[in-house]
Amino acid sequence: MADFRRDSIVDFCRDSGVPGYVAGISRAGEQTVFAHGTANLTTGAPMRDDTGFLFGSITKVMTATLVMRQAELGRISLDDRVTDLLPGFRLTTPGAAERIRVRHLLNHTSGIDAELFFPRTSYLERLGRDCGSLFPAGEHLSYSNGGMIVAGHLLEAVTGRAYHELLDTEIFQPAGMTAAGTGAEQAILRSTAIGHFPDPDTGQARPTRMFMLPPTWAAAGGTPIGTVEDLLAFGRAHLGAGLLSGESLAAMREINADPGTPGASPTGLGWLLRPIGDTIALTMTGASPGGVAVLAVLPEHDLVFAAYGNDPRALELHDDLLGRLAGDTGRPVWARQETDPAPYAGTYRSDQLRIDVRAVGGELEEQITYEPADPDQERILTGLAGGPFTAPPTRYVPVGAGLFAPAGLPLDGLPAHYLVSYHDGAAYRCAGGRMARRVLE
Repeated sequence: MADFRRDSIVDFCRDSGVPGYVAGISRAGEQTVFAHGTANLTTGAPMRDDTGFLFGSITKVMTATLVMRQAELGRISLDDRVTDLLPGFRLTTPGAAERIRVRHLLNHTSGIDAELFFPRTSYLERLGRDCGSLFPAGEHLSYSNGGMIVAGHLLEAVTGRAYHELLDTEIFQPAGMTAAGTGAEQAILRSTAIGHFPDPDTGQARPTRMFMLPPTWAAAGGTPIGTVEDLLAFGRAHLGAGLLSGESLAAMREINADPGTPGASPTGLGWLLRPIGDTIALTMTGASPGGVAVLAVLPEHDLVFAAYGNDPRALELHDDLLGRLAGDTGRPVWARQETDPAPYAGTYRSDQLRIDVRAVGGELEEQITYEPADPDQERILTGLAGGPFTAPPTRYVPVGAGLFAPAGLPLDGLPAHYLVSYHDGAAYRCAGGRMARRVLE
């Protein structure tokens, strides 16, 4: 990695308070890994080149890759109805599950309303009892943990093998991910980072109290653990080195769905397709309790970038390094527009979240309320978030038709993922690629 990038990592961690960071680049057959800081503030263990970490949602690309491998074997078609292959799959919205095809699970258009659904056991049974649909399959794009978890159960149904076994034998081993594993029992035998959260008063990092999400979230990213070199190996496999045919790799890179807003990326199959400069990066970010990983593949540059920071604030460094690698030194520029915010006021809901939106003085004010399904799920989300899931009301200013940016932040250079958008005549609100449906209350 170029010296200025090493310096930028050191400087960022010092200035932000992120305890540790590890990043790697593979380009045209050459590979570099650089680690800095501390992997675990409780023990003082250093972050090393070979330190393991939770992959988080990067696992979703692996799940999609497993489905594509089964499609190549003729066991699955992307146009199959999920209920035909997985009869136990149900949703509380009548007829919604029957409309979902396999490709809807992979491109985040299934509409399954289960983004924060954390049952410890019997995921499919609980899904059919407790979760409905945000929208009919294929009509919108909303980042979906539930869709990928259902894809994991689908893989088990059509192969007769456990998801973790498939991940190990069909992804880790053939891709050369030699240090990757699927649980804390393996991670404890090697150097492994834990997550940290910034103290809301001092900004100082404190260790997480929950290492990983429940095993029911395996296919969405709850359990797989490995190193930067493991992620680089997986990324190289998506440049054409051995996991899938060229035809399947190309299908995963094609735009399957586009939210039509700068605040969320179009999707392929598994991948988010993020425009950066003059190229498209195949990306996925992986959050874990107090940590954030990233994997990006830039086919036009023959480049793979992977990184992990053990504090959520590291996401800013991920974006900066990836932009530099892609040759994009520009920053988005937004401008306030005089738009009547009143049509967007109302109450919006998604799984266990309520968003109350008011029009105030030419701006929108949003209040997000978490309404946990049960105490156990509240404990899990609290562990993932590093504390109670509460936030004060947030003001937004209009910067386009149905597009709003947080008030009080500089619009010049504001990253697009800060934006909130409204769709279908304000029938839906989208933030971070996740939809909520407007309701009458």
